[in-house]
Amino acid sequence: MAMMRLRREDPRVVGSFRLHRRLGAGGMGVVYLGSDRRGQRVALKVIRPDLAEDQEFRSRFAREVSAARRIRGGCTARLVAADLEAERPWFATQYVPGPSLHDKVAEEGPLAAADTAAIGAALSEGLVAVHEAGVVHRDLKPSNILLSPKGPRIIDFGIAWATGASTLTHVGTAVGSPGFLAPEQVRGAAVTPATDVFSLGATLAYAAMGDSPFGHGSSEVMLYRVVHEEAQLRGVPDALAPLVRACLAKDPEERPSTLQLSMRLKEIAAREAQGGLHGQGADVRPPAQRERVEVERPTGRLDDRTQRYTEAGRGTGSSPGPRSGARTGPGSAPRTGGSRPGGSRGTPSRSGGRPGTRPGARTLGGLRPANPRLLRQRLTVFVLVTLIVLLGIAAVKQF
Repeated sequence: MAMMRLRREDPRVVGSFRLHRRLGAGGMGVVYLGSDRRGQRVALKVIRPDLAEDQEFRSRFAREVSAARRIRGGCTARLVAADLEAERPWFATQYVPGPSLHDKVAEEGPLAAADTAAIGAALSEGLVAVHEAGVVHRDLKPSNILLSPKGPRIIDFGIAWATGASTLTHVGTAVGSPGFLAPEQVRGAAVTPATDVFSLGATLAYAAMGDSPFGHGSSEVMLYRVVHEEAQLRGVPDALAPLVRACLAKDPEERPSTLQLSMRLKEIAAREAQGGLHGQGADVRPPAQRERVEVERPTGRLDDRTQRYTEAGRGTGSSPGPRSGARTGPGSAPRTGGSRPGGSRGTPSRSGGRPGTRPGARTLGGLRPANPRLLRQRLTVFVLVTLIVLLGIAAVKQF
């Protein structure tokens, strides 16, 4: 998470926390990096002055803080402290090191199917705990998910908005981020856990594609698409696309529950991770490449072309036949003057075409044919050794 120096107007101390850096600013206020006397680091959000003067906002804020204290789950940033009566209300959550999902995808591109499913499974499990505490996030999106070394963490719970209440702060103004809001939020209807499921589906689509499933445009255009148009999931892997599409159903009743999502995404993550283990003995090359390798693999038998060369050499008693590398073919040039064709270094195979070549001489496919010159050398050596042995025996008998 990017950090900025404190500005002149920023406080240096809030409650028992000393502030060190700015982490960002949003619709509710400014987020700071702070620490307590023990050195525990927190992300501390101070509410905007205009919202602090709104008594209705303070009441909602108090109810949300009370609910957030009950959240127990490893996938959320734990609430550490809050002051509801301060001149500018504030709350502090556990500081989570690591980039946001938005920054990760923006810098490195879309995530693999296994990684997307694993993150989605952890987030779904975290949302189960959030919803059991009576809280609905309402603004789940890539920038509100931090990728910590211990796994993804959900932050910024839109803590000022009442559970089950309308998502309109004023007439015609929806709370949340266009492109990740659920249709019921755009219409101003009450939010439910299914609202977060829709936002999670849009977030997973972003992780897999590197873009919003509802494209780009002004807030009005984006909100219209969310309500009236189908999501574009062309870049989402086939393993994930059906589940993501189910999350993005316009009717909240048609979306899967967070528990169902967690179980299904765990299965997909395990399957995709297992299928992505290269080098474990499985041939993961495209079918065309596998078939080509099978054709070229040595079999220990003569192929038709080599058989024709061998038979031609035996039948006509012609000069030596063609010598070539592992791919001898009808178009190969015959050997002349004892020179070797270029590119035959390494382990060249020679298709014998000389008279006297044994029937069925091993040629193509990695098996070497007989070499007449080598045979003559071996025969000469054998004759000389035999003569020497016979002469030695004769000499011994004379004595």
